Amino acid sequence: MSIEMVSRFPVDDVALSVLHARAFGGAVGQVTPWAERLERHALTWVGAFDAGRLVGFVQVCWDGGAHAFLLDTAVDPEWQHRGIGAGLVRAAVDDAAAAGCEWLHVDYEAHLEPFYLDRCGFRPTSAGLLQLPGRQRAEGA
Repeated sequence: MSIEMVSRFPVDDVALSVLHARAFGGAVGQVTPWAERLERHALTWVGAFDAGRLVGFVQVCWDGGAHAFLLDTAVDPEWQHRGIGAGLVRAAVDDAAAAGCEWLHVDYEAHLEPFYLDRCGFRPTSAGLLQLPGRQRAEGA
């Protein structure tokens, strides 16, 4: 298996939407305008490609200064447990450091703690989360 990590690759909204839905259990038919969002809000993004097929993705948003935020780490279920997710995070770390960021933040569900702490080198911190009014997603969406 030869996986190629590509920073700031030309985004195909359909391919990335399918990957995201498969990785997170969402609706496969819904297309998100990823390319526009990433160009507008992301410091960088990285795709993992197997023979040209997008099998993994991560994005890094930032505050324009010292802090960057890792989002949407996703690997297609058929390619999971092969080191692709950790490779995506390493590439994102390199891109954020090259941009002059000093800190890379990530939040995650409890079951992902071993991945982010043990495999990727993050350390636990305290954080807070506030769901904004009117932004709740429908159950299962």
